[in-house]
Amino acid sequence: MTLTSFGPANRIKRSAETHPLTWRLRDDGEAVWLDEYQAKNGYAAARKAFADMAQDDIVQTVKDSGLKGRGGAGFPTGVKWGLMPKDESINIRYLLCNADEMEPNTWKDRMLMEQLPHLLIEGMLISARALKTYRGYIFLRGEYTTAAKHLNRAVEEAKAAGLLGKNILGSGFDFELFVHTGAGRYICGEETALINSLEGRRANPRSKPPFPAAVGVWGKPTCVNNVETLCNVPAIIADGVDWYKSLAREGSEDMGTKLMGFSGKVKNPGLWELPFGVTARELFEDYAGGMRDGYKLKAWQPGGAGTGFLLPEHLDAQMYAGGIAKVGTRMGTGLAMAVDDSVNMVSLLRNMEQFFARESCGFCTPCRDGLPWSVKLLMAIENGEGQPGDIETLLGLVGFLGPGKTFCAHAPGAVEPLGSAIKYFRPEFEAGIAPVSAAVPPLARPIVVGA
Repeated sequence: MTLTSFGPANRIKRSAETHPLTWRLRDDGEAVWLDEYQAKNGYAAARKAFADMAQDDIVQTVKDSGLKGRGGAGFPTGVKWGLMPKDESINIRYLLCNADEMEPNTWKDRMLMEQLPHLLIEGMLISARALKTYRGYIFLRGEYTTAAKHLNRAVEEAKAAGLLGKNILGSGFDFELFVHTGAGRYICGEETALINSLEGRRANPRSKPPFPAAVGVWGKPTCVNNVETLCNVPAIIADGVDWYKSLAREGSEDMGTKLMGFSGKVKNPGLWELPFGVTARELFEDYAGGMRDGYKLKAWQPGGAGTGFLLPEHLDAQMYAGGIAKVGTRMGTGLAMAVDDSVNMVSLLRNMEQFFARESCGFCTPCRDGLPWSVKLLMAIENGEGQPGDIETLLGLVGFLGPGKTFCAHAPGAVEPLGSAIKYFRPEFEAGIAPVSAAVPPLARPIVVGA
């Protein structure tokens, strides 16, 4: 898979004015280390934040910019920062970077950490200053070995330059930063499960409230932000709120730019920094190049395996949270997947639900038992052994595992693609239902109340 922010040569030229996240990238794909990063105006925003801005002013600037979380949930970053306690007597606080990135079809944070590790460190340094956190952790997906190597080197470079550690930039502010490699669980994308894992506990989500801003890592106030979210902070501080808002396309309610991509059997799979509000069709046709010869687009997901399927006629939707919501699903991580016409949707959903069932923490009954049940039904339908009522049972599970029905958002995300696939491709599911003569008697089938 290509890890690039380059678009078609005749359409895009990266610059600091238009591509705050990616303009420093090297053409050869190698990492940008400290000397080169500083030569490209790196840490200038941090110096401005430390020298010219009060801590509360940094928080207000991020809030005014409209920056939202880039991990999939889209919660306003400045609002989350504002939840941290104001009490100056609480001198132990933590900043936690969610770099687990285990959402299938998503690899945007990997590119930033491997090629621009100092951008993340600068974003965390400014954020730590604003939030008065004295220690930070980058909770990294265990498989990202190159990212771990590059981040650890960048941390050591920043320490040697006086940009991390004690009395940073002569301000009297101390901030230590550690790279923590996770054991590899999808559920760690949920911030409280991530906190439990960091503490050495089982990665189960915690009951909320209390929220991490009040009781987080080791019981202390904690702010958790995604990699891409934190990487937006330096440009906002350096160039201001009005400029940042101007980057988005007309009609978008989300501000700034977003790392977006397309995978699947497209001609040019990859990753690009684009303004919020660009249409999915532009992303698919102009950047990803459309489908490879011999394939047709059957369906697509806008932002990871936990988002609902859409059809080719939905490609005119704008890529921002509200724009994708208008066509019936969530934008998620913004990295889309194309499903070609050779793919059987039942087999695809069986594969997805197997993944989600395996990654359930097992804490709550609907998720622990409902997802494996969906896998068994899908396997039967895939093998032509489905029974009358199985599709209705699957739809019942979609309802039982939906938003607000489980302890965290794992199950709702797992069944969203299932519900949409049945909605748009029900005949493929019906084709796997055995003739009535071969059906198991009703009393031998599992009963779902309210299905």
